[in-house]
Amino acid sequence: MPLKTIRSRLGIEKLTTLFGTITKISPTVIVAEGLHVSIGDTVLIVSEMSGAQAMGMVSEVERNRFYITPFRFVEGFRTGDKIYPNQTGMMIEVGDALLGRVVDPFMNPIDGKGPIGSTHLEPIIKAPIAAMKRGMIDEPFSVGVKTIDGLLTCGKGQKLGIFAGSGVGKSTLMGMIVRGAQAPIKVVALIGERGREVPEFIEKNLGGNLENTVIVVATSDDSPLMRKYGAFSAMSVAEYFKGKGLDVLFMMDSVTRFAMAQREIGLALGEPPTSKGYPPSSLTLLPQLMERAGKEEGNGSITAFFTVLVEGDDLSDPIADQSRSILDGHIVLSRELTDFGIYPPIHILNSASRVMNDIISPEHFAAARRFRRLYTLLKENEMLIRIGAYVRGTDRELDEAIGKKEQMEKFLSQGEKFQTDFQETVDQLIAMMAN
Repeated sequence: MPLKTIRSRLGIEKLTTLFGTITKISPTVIVAEGLHVSIGDTVLIVSEMSGAQAMGMVSEVERNRFYITPFRFVEGFRTGDKIYPNQTGMMIEVGDALLGRVVDPFMNPIDGKGPIGSTHLEPIIKAPIAAMKRGMIDEPFSVGVKTIDGLLTCGKGQKLGIFAGSGVGKSTLMGMIVRGAQAPIKVVALIGERGREVPEFIEKNLGGNLENTVIVVATSDDSPLMRKYGAFSAMSVAEYFKGKGLDVLFMMDSVTRFAMAQREIGLALGEPPTSKGYPPSSLTLLPQLMERAGKEEGNGSITAFFTVLVEGDDLSDPIADQSRSILDGHIVLSRELTDFGIYPPIHILNSASRVMNDIISPEHFAAARRFRRLYTLLKENEMLIRIGAYVRGTDRELDEAIGKKEQMEKFLSQGEKFQTDFQETVDQLIAMMAN
């Protein structure tokens, strides 16, 4: 009987299982040969001795060998172990069943609430929205935080960065935005953070309420590849809901840990280090992730907030610099304001929203501009006022700023559990600046 006929009867194309063999293992890279693979292919690593299995991704290909970056640590594997192609590829199961759940980058539940019945497959890596298919950002996106709604107004489909040093209050502000945001779906990616921060964020910052929320977690003890693709997986979940015509809030903490994961991968593969040891791939990876957020014609929108850890409060950090150039605005948190007891400690003079002027009313714009001007005058003359060197009546505008100082500081302060209505915030700002 001809081989072709046998194949058709069996209903298969291949009668043998293709596999490769490990020739070298290091803590971060596996070298193998015997398979024809492409960059980005996923493979299954199987230990012949113990039967243990692990996933990996092909990150470099030479003529007779290829390099694999594993998704978990490689203890227990050795040379001679087998490498099998993974037919599923870089796909994850998504669906409405994810709402209210805490999952890893491959959508496996880690909250102890049982399996998730998702059936829709979504690729982890997708091209960003085409430039000419992007919708205009023309309406405000309320987050329930007075300082942001009033002075740094966010638009539906906008990408904003939250820049802060360690311990300034990023997580608290994230919790306020997730709770107060007017969005039917919320996706939170916790990338490279400490394990204890995950339940702490859920219970303390979100009050244990995960309604209409998906949390994707890749902690600092996960492999660099898990941390890297955790961010892309979370964005794919957001894109699934966007494709259903919904407005999605995407929150990621943090971009810096994500870039650090790529730094580990890139240096292990021999990429040259640049500023602060980051290889070129760390910087090129950021727009591939961030540009997937936005507003798409005929679909919903993804309004994204990315936190950036600014080491030593240095805003010239290469990751912070690159992020600012890609994002549509930046919110800078100030350690000085934290010391003064102003929460959330948003430094409005160093912060900006690039779409604000296009989405707010003329009255709102005039009031916000007036607030910034008076606040700038206060900061410039703060020392003179404190030592009593300034005499009232010398500068009419500065007198007005001094008179409204208490009101402005009250406007900038907001309790962690307190949420405000967007229109109420705008009316309050306009009334304050009109007096």
